[in-house]
Amino acid sequence: MAGKPTAKPARPWFSSGPTAKRPGWSSQSLPHDLLGRGIRAPEVVERFAHGLRLTKTLLQAPEDWVLVYVPGSDTGAVEAAMWSMLGERPVQVMAFENFGKVWATDAVEHLKLEPDLLTAPWGRWPDTSRVDPKKDLVFPWNGTTAGVKAPHADWIADDREGIVICDATSAAFAMPLPWGKLDVVTFSFQKALGGEAGLGVAALSPRAVERLDRYAPPRAVPKVLRLRDAHGFDRMLASGSMLNTFSVWTIEDWIDVVEWGLAIGGLDTLIARTDANAAALDAWVRRTDWVEYLAEDPATRSTTSVCLKLVDARVVAMEDEARRALVTRMKALVEDEGAAFDIEGHRNAPAGLRIWCGCTVDVADVEALTPWLDWAFETALAE
Repeated sequence: MAGKPTAKPARPWFSSGPTAKRPGWSSQSLPHDLLGRGIRAPEVVERFAHGLRLTKTLLQAPEDWVLVYVPGSDTGAVEAAMWSMLGERPVQVMAFENFGKVWATDAVEHLKLEPDLLTAPWGRWPDTSRVDPKKDLVFPWNGTTAGVKAPHADWIADDREGIVICDATSAAFAMPLPWGKLDVVTFSFQKALGGEAGLGVAALSPRAVERLDRYAPPRAVPKVLRLRDAHGFDRMLASGSMLNTFSVWTIEDWIDVVEWGLAIGGLDTLIARTDANAAALDAWVRRTDWVEYLAEDPATRSTTSVCLKLVDARVVAMEDEARRALVTRMKALVEDEGAAFDIEGHRNAPAGLRIWCGCTVDVADVEALTPWLDWAFETALAE
């Protein structure tokens, strides 16, 4: 058995949400002057609008797109788009991991849409030849719970009739997004750049705004999910106004990390940092015989929420409950040492590890993590 490592990650945070804060983050660096102010105060609204402008710049969204804040993180943003926009035409939902399955359930049980479900087993990308350009589509760009991402967007028609709602919460700011193929792009502060939880963003294309202007859904839409007013798209939302009372502290924290992203080189640098982290973890996976990617096709392997399965013969022979207990023990071992936190897979995914490699993580910490994973595996298996 290998001895216990001595070097530890300087920042041992590898959770897939909320994710690691940016390097050098401090709560004392956040402005405090608007805390305690009314949410409709002009200075507060302008600060929220400033956050949207910075976000659009860092994300490199097209000029004619609009961004709005939505309560409830990425979940709220996806739900707002679905509740406010779907029902005009048939719908398809790609359900190949936990959150895609959640959107499918909502479409069936709550919106009563009878969607066409495009499914795939854990670790696989669905058959996109079935995507119908005449139908609306809801799908995750990166399956946070399965470590499976879209290999490209060639399967989305440029001349599509339906709108495409893309859950990009663990892809935004870490992977290139094909804006011309998408109509709604959603993400949350807590996954995209390690912001605080509770708020999401919905980026809307002109086609999405046109749908909101023209189509009134045949259902009551809860206030916190309403993207429309009596006249169509509620344009006040694109100017910093809020659907309900949002946290000024959360917005200040978001502005801080977006400013960091712009200062270090913008989107290209954030993607490069993510790719470097994923490459460092990949080097370890390639030389380690007890672990493998959950995503079977290299072209669909996530570079952010990297999901790993245990392939050692002794583990494969275990019952599922025993495999989960082994992962839980590995997690406890590294956390007790302060070497890594929150490395277990999603509770609904197959038993395994999940390592966040997004842009707020440093390569040196990924490299320092891997010996601890080897030690934890051997220790837990020997107990």
